[in-house]
Order: sequence, then structure tokens, then C-alpha cells
Amino acid sequence: QVQLVESGGGLVQPGGSLRLSCRASGLIFVINDMGWYRQAPGKERELVATTTSGGTTTYADPVKGRFTISRDNAKNTMYLQMNSLKPEDTAVYYCKMQIAPNLSMRTAPYWGLGTQVTVSS
Repeated sequence: QVQLVESGGGLVQPGGSLRLSCRASGLIFVINDMGWYRQAPGKERELVATTTSGGTTTYADPVKGRFTISRDNAKNTMYLQMNSLKPEDTAVYYCKMQIAPNLSMRTAPYWGLGTQVTVSS
């Protein structure tokens, strides 16, 4: 069974930094697009950043210039470097990967369980 596990969340002061990691494990043939999402209390889940299989990245406007998404395909791992954190960044952050377990199957979305990021003074 494919599993995604996020790590790196925690409590940080405004202006601080955190690096989130998401590692996929299990039977994996290929991972295509990846992305980070977040959900604040009382809010809908929103896209934060994406990275394609070719390494192209996109960012939501609120995090542009502050967050950097990256991937290490050899490790089946995705990262989110978060700098200059603001209180409004407080949310549960989820990773999502498009994964095919073998050659005969199309990719499907897999989600991690999330990691809490709290930005507060």
C-alpha cells in the first residue's frame, strides 16, 4: 500500500522558517505531479504549491517569494521550504502525489495525513 507521510511541522514565530517533508513509501512505479495543500480552521483546503514531473513549479499568490517547493525523485520525497512565515500561514499542511504502483495502472492521487504548522508570537 502506498503511504505518504509529512513531517517538519511545528510552532514557529512570525518571520521564522520551517521545512516540510513528504515521503512516499510502498510499491511505486512512478510519481508524476506533486503538490502541497493547506487547510486552516474553518477554511477550505487550498493549494499552496505544485511541482510537475519535469520540475516546473507553481505557487499560490499568498506564498510567492516565501515558499519553495522541491522534489527528490530518488527518495520519493517532496519538500516545502517556508520562510518569512506569517500567522495566516497557520494550517494543517498536506502533501499530494500522483502515483502509479506499476506500469499497467494510471496514476492516482495519494494524500498524506497532514502536519500542523502554527505561526504565532
